[in-house]
Amino acid sequence: MTTVDLAAPGRLTRRRPRAARLPAIAWPALGIGLAVGLWWLLTDVLFAARPLVGQFSPALAARGLAELAATGTLLDAAASSVFRLVGGLALAAVAGIGLGVAVGSASWLEAATRPVHLFLRMVSPLSWAPVAIIAFGIGTPPVVALVAAAAVWPIVSATADGVRAVQPGHLRVARTLRATRWEVLRHVVAPAIRPNVLAGLRLALGIGWVVLVPAEMLGVTSGLGYQILNAKDQLTYHHITALILVIGTIGYALDVVARWAFATPRERRAERRAA
Repeated sequence: MTTVDLAAPGRLTRRRPRAARLPAIAWPALGIGLAVGLWWLLTDVLFAARPLVGQFSPALAARGLAELAATGTLLDAAASSVFRLVGGLALAAVAGIGLGVAVGSASWLEAATRPVHLFLRMVSPLSWAPVAIIAFGIGTPPVVALVAAAAVWPIVSATADGVRAVQPGHLRVARTLRATRWEVLRHVVAPAIRPNVLAGLRLALGIGWVVLVPAEMLGVTSGLGYQILNAKDQLTYHHITALILVIGTIGYALDVVARWAFATPRERRAERRAA
C-alpha cells in the first residue's frame, strides 16, 4: 500500500511502504535464517536427548562440509553428478524436441501415441533401474539413461504444445510463398515454439536433478548420491547432512542459471523492469 505526502502544497508524492524499501536480499536471508534456526531447535534442543538426531545438527553439518571439501571429495562428487546430469539432459533434449515436433504436427500421431505417452510418464524413472543396468552395465551410462528417461517427457509435452499453438495464418503465408517444409520448420515453427521448449528444458532440469541423486546409489562409485551411501556405511552422519546441503545448493544454483539462460528476451526485459 502507498501513502500520499501532503507536505508540499499542490504536489502529491507517493511513498513506498517501509517494508518494500528493504534490500531485495533481506527477505530470502530472513527465510534462510529462520530455517536454520528451526533446524537447530529440532536437533540441538527438542531432540537433543537422541544422540543420532544430534549428528544432523547445523554445527556438525558445517564441520562435515569442511571435512569433505578438505579431502577434495566434495568437488569430485559434484563434478561427476553435474556431468551425468548434462549428459542425460542432452539426450532428453534431442529426443524430446524431435518427438514433440512430430507429435504436435500430426493429430493422428498425437492420438496414437497419447496412451503410451501418459503411461510412460506415470512410471517412476527409478523403476527402470534394473532394465538400465542390464542394458548399459554398471557405471555412468545407466545413470545418464535414467536421467534422460525422467527429463524427456516435460520436453516432449512442452514442444508439442508449442507446435500446436503456432498461428495457422503464419503457416498459410509460408506455404503461399512456396516455402519448403524445412524452411517452415526453421523460420516459422522454431521461433514460435522457442518459449515452450525453454520452459520444458527448465522443468526437465529440475526433474533430472531430483532423479540423479538416487540413481547414483545404484552401482556407481562417484557422485553425490554415492557419497551419501558411503557416509551411511561409515556412520559419518554429519557428512550426510553436509551432502544434502550441497545437493540443495547446486539444485538451486542450476535453477537460477536455467531461469536466466532459458528466458526469452521479453521475459528478461520484464524481469529488469520489475527489479
